[in-house]
Amino acid sequence: MLVAFGDRPAYLRVADDLRSRILSGELPPHARLPSQARIRREYGVSDTVALEARKVLMAEGLVEGRSGSGTYVRPRPVPRRLARAGYHPTDEPTAFRQEQADERVSGTWEAESEQRDADSEIARRLGVAPGARTMRTRYVFRTAGEVTMVSTSWEPLELTARTPVMLPEEGPLAGRGVVARMAAVGLVVDHMVEEVGARPGRAEETAVLGGVPGHTVLVISRTFHASGRPVETADVVALADRYRAAYHLPVR
Repeated sequence: MLVAFGDRPAYLRVADDLRSRILSGELPPHARLPSQARIRREYGVSDTVALEARKVLMAEGLVEGRSGSGTYVRPRPVPRRLARAGYHPTDEPTAFRQEQADERVSGTWEAESEQRDADSEIARRLGVAPGARTMRTRYVFRTAGEVTMVSTSWEPLELTARTPVMLPEEGPLAGRGVVARMAAVGLVVDHMVEEVGARPGRAEETAVLGGVPGHTVLVISRTFHASGRPVETADVVALADRYRAAYHLPVR
């Protein structure tokens, strides 16, 4: 197979053609991608160009390398909805429901908490000084046994230290969510702010989520406020090709 390369770099033109073959189904899921030597012969390019073209497809999450076997087309999942909504007192008050507002979806979660000093970014989000003590909690959420998202939250210990709700997943309000727990220490959460972005996944995230290193992840950065003061901030992370954030917002 020969292609005209024009002004674009050769490796991008090769990647474009291979991508088209993948998306059209000519190279179906689990099919082996042509080897580097075959790409070199079919497209009339160098080994370097063939390698860079494969790297592009791997970075896009279209293919994955298998040690000692080759490079294969990854299955393309149909994106599912990660429903987001404002807090409602009648909602099921659990950590899972706080992150997945679709009541048709049920799931479980695991959590681990430890005290940590706030770095500059977390300090900015919580409105505290860098180095201030926080309670950091890492969550793994599952639906039907499959990991759907991971989350890391931080709460200023100056608000919750030596109270029954210092540990989010222990005590009388374990797992009840930020609103209920903060109310127990006299803080009325009145609004939250979410920012949605994407970035390459970190190795530990993608390993838990079932992706590959560098796989693009969806990041929802959320902060709860009580009378203008941040009381909890969190990053919710899911694989970008598997989930879409769907917002349910009231019209007033």
